[in-house]
Amino acid sequence: MTARTAPASPNSSTSPNSANSANSETSSSTRPSSAKPFSTSSAEPADSPRITNALLDKLSRQGDPLADATVAAMFERGEVKDFNTLMRFFSTAGNRLPDGLPSSVESFLRTTALPPAWVDWDVMERARLFFMDNAPHINTGLSFAAMPATYAIPRVARLLSSTHSLDYPSRRMANTGQFVTYLMQTNAFEEGSKFIPAAQKVRLLHAAVRYHLSRSGRWDIEKDGLPLCQEDMVGGQMCFSILVLDAMHRLGIHMSEEGAEAYFYAWTVVGSILGCDMESAPKNLAEAREFCDLYLTRNLGPSDEGVQLTRQLVKMYEDVVPGTLFDPIVPATMRFLVGDTIGDWLQLPRSAWDTAAKAIPVFLGMLESIEDSSPLGEWALDKAGSLLTTFELASLTRGRVMQYAIPEELKSDYGVRSQQSRTQRWAPPASSLV
Repeated sequence: MTARTAPASPNSSTSPNSANSANSETSSSTRPSSAKPFSTSSAEPADSPRITNALLDKLSRQGDPLADATVAAMFERGEVKDFNTLMRFFSTAGNRLPDGLPSSVESFLRTTALPPAWVDWDVMERARLFFMDNAPHINTGLSFAAMPATYAIPRVARLLSSTHSLDYPSRRMANTGQFVTYLMQTNAFEEGSKFIPAAQKVRLLHAAVRYHLSRSGRWDIEKDGLPLCQEDMVGGQMCFSILVLDAMHRLGIHMSEEGAEAYFYAWTVVGSILGCDMESAPKNLAEAREFCDLYLTRNLGPSDEGVQLTRQLVKMYEDVVPGTLFDPIVPATMRFLVGDTIGDWLQLPRSAWDTAAKAIPVFLGMLESIEDSSPLGEWALDKAGSLLTTFELASLTRGRVMQYAIPEELKSDYGVRSQQSRTQRWAPPASSLV
């Protein structure tokens, strides 16, 4: 894959560091405990960089062998429709698998039923508390920064546009919101939870997209790498972790370093469960910054698909906001978080609200100060945040449990607070780009 450098823009700001630099430019009730190969320290990476173009070139040619073999076997035997029907009845960890599952799928589900043995459950609990304390801000980062950033990667936008479900952006946002909510529940990895089954289905769905596109004749593997390759899988993990933290920092949200590291660690666990190559994935926030900088610099650019996906996303959130008076704040907030370069690529409209969006950190900073200084204020704002998150997810899901199904074909064309005081503020690792 040929590395590309994004055009310079002094006003771009997907994050204070990473995307800004790129712009400029199944389960068990017994939790296994074992050695932890992944560091939660944001210490500077070693002198000899591990994150290089050569590494990302290699990842661009790799898929997820276990899931890919499972999906290929299902398609070869004509078992996909039966699988989708049966899996609607399997949504809770610990439940007996449905009778009649294809043997390859049953083997996959049993093999992937447990979280990694190296998970540090104390860190995962800190991540859960961080999410409880910051759920509305995390959702804002996911929806208004991470998602638009993925749309500004042409091959990812083209891939997303190839699935029928992206005609309904609320479905993807509802699936994402539901997935994160399942992840951050106290029983996420225990019997009775819904996270592991959801993750297993997402992993197979990704493999199905790879299966279709790699055989469609419409995907240039030599130019763009394997569809939904490891580079994009790990890159997505970075978008949902460090880019969200960057967006929160830009919004003026008070975060402890401990909380930020725990949130990143949780997405490291998710990456492993979703089939990411953990030997190549970043092991701490400093390496995450390196990977994110390089990944975005190689791949960011304009595309018609990215513009269309962004329009759908903006329209979806304008429909969520009551009335029409405040509709322009949606694209204005996105532009504020992703910066003008990406904002222009995605054709986010400019308006007088762009100036208003820049005042959001001031307003949120006032609320954060109240929360930090008053137990009553903390309780009230946490309650309001919880209600806002519940309302947003309910608006997207319309009260339904979202189902993950393997597409039988693609479209015919592309078209509680942190345990450490937040006065010890986390700042994003410095950009690795010179």
